[in-house]
Amino acid sequence: MAGSIWKLLVAVGDEVAEGADLLLLESMKMEIPVAAPRSGKVAEIRVEEGETVAEGQCLLVLAG
Repeated sequence: MAGSIWKLLVAVGDEVAEGADLLLLESMKMEIPVAAPRSGKVAEIRVEEGETVAEGQCLLVLAG
């Protein structure tokens, strides 16, 4: 879903569990949590708060 990054909830180096919220996406005046598809370590964050993103865009990278 296209929208803008409302809030980043993780930082590079954070360990996250599958299903943990990574960021909040604002779309159509709603805040939508984006969850980790698997466990891992946040290796790279490719977006910033306030940035407009497109459907299918890579927002961050999990390693491990």
